[in-house]
Formats: sequence, C-alpha cells, structure tokens
Amino acid sequence: MTSKAALGSAAFSITAALAAGLLLAPPASAAPNRGGTVPEALGVQIAAARAARAGIDWKDCPADWGLAAPIQCGWVKVPLDYAKPFGKSIDIAVDRAVSTGTKEERQGALVYNPGGPGGSGLRFPRRSTTNSPLWVNTAKAYDFVGFDPRGVGHSAPISCIDPQEFVRAPKADPVPDTEADKTAQRKLAAEYADGCKERSGEMLPHMTTPNSARDLDVIRAALGERKLNFLGVSYGTYLGGVYATLFPTHVRRMIVDSVVDPSRENIWYEANLGQDVAFQTRWNDWLDWVAKNDAAFHLGGTRAAVEAKWQQLRAQAKANPLGGVAGPAELINFFQAAPYYDSSWVPVAQAFSAWAAGDPQPLIEAITPDMSDVRGNAAAENGNAVYTAVECTDAKWPTSWAEWDRDNTALHAKYPFLTWSNAWMNLPCATWKSKQHTPIEVGARRGLPPVLIVQSERDAATPYRGGAELHRRLAGSRLITERAAGSHGVTSLVNPCINTRVDAYLLHGKVDARDVVCDPHATPVAPAPAAARSLAEDPAAQFPPREELPVLR
Repeated sequence: MTSKAALGSAAFSITAALAAGLLLAPPASAAPNRGGTVPEALGVQIAAARAARAGIDWKDCPADWGLAAPIQCGWVKVPLDYAKPFGKSIDIAVDRAVSTGTKEERQGALVYNPGGPGGSGLRFPRRSTTNSPLWVNTAKAYDFVGFDPRGVGHSAPISCIDPQEFVRAPKADPVPDTEADKTAQRKLAAEYADGCKERSGEMLPHMTTPNSARDLDVIRAALGERKLNFLGVSYGTYLGGVYATLFPTHVRRMIVDSVVDPSRENIWYEANLGQDVAFQTRWNDWLDWVAKNDAAFHLGGTRAAVEAKWQQLRAQAKANPLGGVAGPAELINFFQAAPYYDSSWVPVAQAFSAWAAGDPQPLIEAITPDMSDVRGNAAAENGNAVYTAVECTDAKWPTSWAEWDRDNTALHAKYPFLTWSNAWMNLPCATWKSKQHTPIEVGARRGLPPVLIVQSERDAATPYRGGAELHRRLAGSRLITERAAGSHGVTSLVNPCINTRVDAYLLHGKVDARDVVCDPHATPVAPAPAAARSLAEDPAAQFPPREELPVLR
C-alpha cells in the first residue's frame, strides 16, 4: 500500500527531475512518436533527468575488463521497464577516453555501438588511446564513449544456455539431409528458446531496440550532453535509426555505417532471408578472388573449381571432423569471415590452402573452441543470447514450421552458403516464450539534423538496400556509397574518399550538397608464395583486432 505522502514525494521528484532534464536537452514530446507508449515516453524523460543529476562517477576500469588507463569506466542506471521508471533498475556499463585536443577543440562525447545485437562497445575508446590513424583527428574533438547495451557483458547480462555447452564442438551439419535432421534442429531451437525463458525470463520482455535507444538517451543525459553524437555500425544503424525516430531533437551528429533496412516488414525475419542472398553474392566475390590468385593458394583457377574444393572440405569434415572438432557447422562459422570482411580474405584462404596441401592444422587451431577460456566462452554465449532476445522480442516471427521450411528450402537451392545455418540460428524466435512487439516505424523529419549514411554496394550482412531505405526515411540525410565493394564496417577501412568526409562531418558538421559515390578501398593483396607457409602456420594471428570490426552476426 502506498501512502499519500509517498505519492506526493514521488510527484515532486518527477517534477524536479523533468525540470533538470529540460536544462540538458530540447523537450521531447510525451507522445509515442511512432513507437512506444505515453508512459514509456514520460519514463525516459524521468530517467534521463535523474541521470543528468547523478552524472557518471568515472574511475579506473576493473582490472578484469582489460581496459587500461587512461580509459575510465562507470555506470548509468536505467529502468528495466520505461513504463515503470520508479520500478526495478539495471546498471549500464560505460567507458570513455577523454578527448586529446585542447579545450577549444573539444565538442563533447561520441558514443559508439558496434552492432550485433549483442556487441559490446567498451573497446571503442581504444581507438583514441592507441592512436588509431583513422580516428586521431576525431579523438581531438570528442571523448570516445563505449557501452554495454542492456543484457550485454557487464550490463545485467542474460544467458540462454550453459556457455561451455554453447561453444562445444562439433555441432550437427546445418544443411539437412533428411526430415529427421530438420526435426533435430527444430528441437534444439525450441530448447534454446526455453532456456532463454528459464535463465533470463525477467529481462526478455524488455530486450528491445526501442528500450536500448531509450538507454542511449539516458546515457546522453548522464554524460552531461545536451545532444547526442553517435556512431553506429551494423545493428547499431538500426539502433541509431530508432533513436533518431524517438528523439530527433536530441541528435547533434550521427553516422550510421553498414545499414540494416529499418522497414517494419524487414525486421527481422525478412532481414535474415535477405542476408542469405547477399552472403552468397559476397562469397562468390571471394571465390573469384581466390581463383584469380591461384598461384598463391592453389585452390583452383575458376570460381567453380574453388567452390568444388570447398564442398570437398565440407564433405570430409562431415564424415570425419577435423581434429575431432571442426565439422561443417564450425567451418561455416570460420569461413563466413571472408564474406563479412575483406581483411579476412587472406587468412581464410591461407588456412584453406594449407588444408588442400595436406595440412589441416591451421584450420583446426583456428576453429577449435578453448574450453579453458571460461570467461571468453561466457561472453560468446551472452552475445548470442542477446542477439536472439532482441531479434525475437523486437518483432513477431512466423510460428509455422511449414513457412520456415518452404522459404529456406527455396533459398538454399540458389544461395546455399549460409541459408540453413542462418535459419537454425533464428529459429528460436518461432517458439519464443516472451511477448513479441511490433517494430516502430523508423523515420524522422522535424528537428533531425543531417545524418551521414555510409554503405558498400556488396555488403553481405547488411545489403545495400538498407542504406538506401534509411536514407529515404531520414529527411536531410546524405548517403555515401562505396562502389563495387562489400566489406562490412566501411568507416574502419582506409578509403580517403570516405575518411575525409567522416572527419568533415564529425569535426565541422559538413555534408556534401548531394549524395556521393566513392571508388572502392584497395582489394586485399595475396601473399607471395614464399610467404604462404608462415601465414598458414598461424592464420588467426593475421586477423585484425576484433574490437576494430563490427560484430559478426
């Protein structure tokens, strides 16, 4: 029972909180604004004002976070349910590297999300502290701020299965041979959905992109920022689009890179079907490149020949997993790095080449899970749990297995590389045990400054139409297209046509008068034959640092 005195005290707190918030940000309407409810809109204003008063108590990061000084860490408190801002709260982990420039050069905080959903942004400040060449100019003007979204890492992490079981290999071949194979995969997916409910049931209804966007606005307020500067990659572009829809007047600068198509019809079932087509396209690009460099890799001089070698590897691993752990499922997880990132073209090809030459050890070492890495395995399982929870909760998914079977069987016939693997990863959404929402209608016109959109034409994870669709929905935005390229996460690549425009936008708010098409970044160069063996001996060492890449999903 709540007393009248307590109600009066709460009402005074709400009024004071809202007043404090209005000093920090232009007022946001309490109306749903294309997504959410009036209580949620009021709840985020209350939470943001409360966070503005509290600020962030920046300290050295916990030793086991792997974030050395001068990076600092802290916490921002947000409601679990924005419709109940005085109910249960969770703590969002944040970190920062302060700007390296003068007081006059500083323009505030730049907040980053790497994608997923399920990716941690806490490594982002290292781009400043390690003097990453592409970001040295921006680091003079901005504090680089990362965070673990709700459910991720250090922010009330969720789980769906024992992490050691999650990473255990080998798993069943994702490409089914029989109806019994499909039945077995359906059983695993249903059990995974049940595990999410059992292990993380309280969090699941609130694991939505709109709630993460509301968290982002509370973080903005806690940072003392009147408006948000944001860089989102991959899924982070959808988070950015939702934020721009809910809080258009709170945006100062926003870059979205490798864009999810935000249309309601695409989120999320159709998005994953579209990925299957795009991955096949980019996989074929990689096969062509490997064939062109047959002198280095000896895998065949045509796309068909390299594809045949891949099918030979799959068949061998299915009959007898390499090293007892690397079956077709594990091979797909490893080889999909090539369609994702050009930076993976050489090391993946080298490990493949070593196997073809009779040495499977590089593949085995790259693929074998480290069962002693309990912390790393927990992080991997957590990332997958958040991916599943957000995508299953954001939108309603088909519940009919006949629909899933029909769509994926048809796609696999033309686009076999990823289709069934992707289907099984998402199938828990068909039997999800928590409320599934309707995606918000992304789009903003009034009050939103120009948003910079960067997209490659042949991106596998986020097909090109996503950039074009978000551009259409965000009035005044500008689209930079990287022609004839397909690496995911364009702003992390060396391409002066893009890099200079990113700097101009973040440093001066400048955008071109019209959309821009840039030539592609440099194609990876195959090593000389003399370098082949040394690279094959340790292919994993040739991959770029994971924190410099968008999250693999």
